[in-house]
Parts: sequence; C-alpha cells; structure tokens
Amino acid sequence: MAKDLKPHIGIFGRRNSGKSSLINLLTGQQIAIVSDTAGTTTDPVKKSIEIFGIGPCVLIDTAGIDDEGELGRQRVEKSMKVLEEIDCAILVLTENCFDDLEKQLISRMKALAVPFLIVHNKADKEPLNDELKAKIKKEYDSKILDFSVLRNDDIAPIVELLKKTIPESAYQKVSLLGGIIKPNEVVVLVCPVDSEAPEGRLILPQVMAIRDVLDNACICVVLKETHLQQYLDEMPKPALIVTDSQVFGFVSKIVPAEIPLTSFSIIMARLRGDFDHYLQGTPHLSQLKDGDTVLLLESCTHHSTCEDIGRVKLPRMILKFTGKDISFEYVAGLAPITEPEKYAMAIQCGGCMSTRKQLLNRTNLFVNQGIPISNYGMALAYMNGIFDRVLQPFMK
Repeated sequence: MAKDLKPHIGIFGRRNSGKSSLINLLTGQQIAIVSDTAGTTTDPVKKSIEIFGIGPCVLIDTAGIDDEGELGRQRVEKSMKVLEEIDCAILVLTENCFDDLEKQLISRMKALAVPFLIVHNKADKEPLNDELKAKIKKEYDSKILDFSVLRNDDIAPIVELLKKTIPESAYQKVSLLGGIIKPNEVVVLVCPVDSEAPEGRLILPQVMAIRDVLDNACICVVLKETHLQQYLDEMPKPALIVTDSQVFGFVSKIVPAEIPLTSFSIIMARLRGDFDHYLQGTPHLSQLKDGDTVLLLESCTHHSTCEDIGRVKLPRMILKFTGKDISFEYVAGLAPITEPEKYAMAIQCGGCMSTRKQLLNRTNLFVNQGIPISNYGMALAYMNGIFDRVLQPFMK
C-alpha cells in the first residue's frame, strides 16, 4: 500500500505490449520481468525513481487489461484498483490496436480524474498510423507518441509529456504544519504508549510530524501524555501541541486555552484527506438516530486489541455521546465498499497508509451521495467538546 507523498504513475496496456520493458527503460533498471509470454506481469510492481522536473516518483507496472480466465480477471481487477491511487497514467498500445478495452480503461480514468498520456510501442515493427493518431486527438484530446523500446528510442519525449500531464499538485512539496508554525518555535508532540503503539517504534504520523517540525526549523519536543503537565510547568511555552486524538480528553484539560492544540489525525487529514468535507460532516454526530449504521474506515490492516481506536474506543464513545442504538461496520485497507448509501455516516482514519488520491476516491463515494463523512481526530474532538479549538490552528 502506498504511504508516501511521491506522485504515483501507473503503466497500463494489453499483455505483451511492452509495459514492463518501458518501465525498465524509464527506471534504467531491470525492475519488471520481461518475456514474450503474454501475462508475465501478474500483481502490480512498484518502483521508486527520480524524474528530472518532477522529482521522486513511484512507477507501477500492471497486468494486461486483456488477461483471460478467472485468474486473469482477478489480475485485471487489481490493475483497475491501481487507478484509485495514481496521479497519472501511461497507456501503452501496439500494432495500432485501440479497441473497447482501451476505451473502457480511459473511461475509468476520466471517472477517477486520472490524467493520462498514450505511448504507441513497438514502432520498429508497426509504426503509428495517421488514422489512429487523428482519432485519439479528436475523441480524447490526448497526445500519442510513437516509440520503440527495442530500438532504444530516446525517452526524453515521454518524460517531457509526462511532466506536462501529471498535475503539479502531485509533486509540489507539502508540509504537515506549513503555515501554522514559524522558525525557532517550540512544538510539543504528545505520543501515548499503549497496546496499540507498535513495540520499539512510533507510528508513521508521529514520525512524519517530527521530521516536518525539523523541516520548518522548529524545536521538536516528544513526550508521553503523563509528562505533559511537567513540561508545561517547567519548560518554555510551546507554539503548538499536537497529540494523539484518543487522549484529547486528558490533554485538553491540561493545556491552557491560549496554547494551540490539535492532533496527528487532523494534520494528516489536512495533508491527505478531504479536510473540508470532514469539517462539514463531523457535526452530524449529533444527528445520529436509533438504527443508524456508522462505517469506520481504516486505511491499514492490523490486529485489533482492547485499546483499538477505530474498532473499540471510537464506537464506544459514539454510543455514549449520542445515547442512541447505533451499529458499526468496519472496512480495512482498500477493501471495496459496495453499498455506501446504507450508512448514516462514515468516519475515516488519518490515512497515513494511503495516498491522497486513494482517500479522495473513497471520500467521494459518500460525498456524491450526500452522506456525511468525518475523520477520527475531528470526531473525537467534537465529542470531547473541543472541535473549534483543535481546528483553530488551521483557520488562520
């Protein structure tokens, strides 16, 4: 599962069209297995590379869109799922073949707002004809490049077109706390250690926050909630405190009102999630009724314990807060959501194990049907009566 902030670029096409050869040429390495046997690529293959003018990227090689049989169908489904996480796609054609499969793929790309470019490979065997070139230009307003991996053509035109196709927002440097903190300020990160905390390490949002504080030329202080009062009594006043959402109740009582407070989940929502719709949807917690079903969305798959935030603490708190007979369902990882309309509300985790594209595609399932959606951190803040307070740092 993609969890970094690099732009993701998927390579699609029929079996034996040269997708794997193209990805090897772009990376300058033997990343994907190349064979004349159709269907060699089964599961998506990912590789991080650096593209001049774009920066670090993740290239994803996929199975052929014309794969056959039951296993082939499953491979194609996995390839289609890749569309939900990528920022740009390269469609590889050969022998001037552009039929229903390619049209269906492009239709899906457009539905998910995935920009794409087309490469006509194996031009050494059969060059791109003018009829197909004109058709693609007219129907899809897309450029198509004639190319030959075997001939070792210059990849510069593909890279240049890729730079023009991929959205700038996909590779612009982003910051968790940019615009909120200033150089030389002190930022305190409150990191509880319970059974849900991974042994011997911090969770990804905490690690990302530490690096981001340092990147913003600030002083980073990391402590457990049990040492927060001691720090506030003895040390310089921090410019911001970021805490794990599940100790909001404890931490908010300790931190003076004049010190800005927020959570790791909320700053992750600002970075990757649909922040505005989370903001709008969270107050719906007060409108839940008997018989409603709330869907908890987890971006990672992990073993649940008695201290699990999504499966134990959050549902328990919602029941107490609303006083209603509410049922809960859970979706982990990227498992499909087949009936979003049956839920009264959905609540998404911080999404540290997903790309922004994946989170927005999932959010849109509910937004498009007018179903309120929230975020773990915002939901916990709302039920602790500190919703406005923890969002104040973002409202400047």
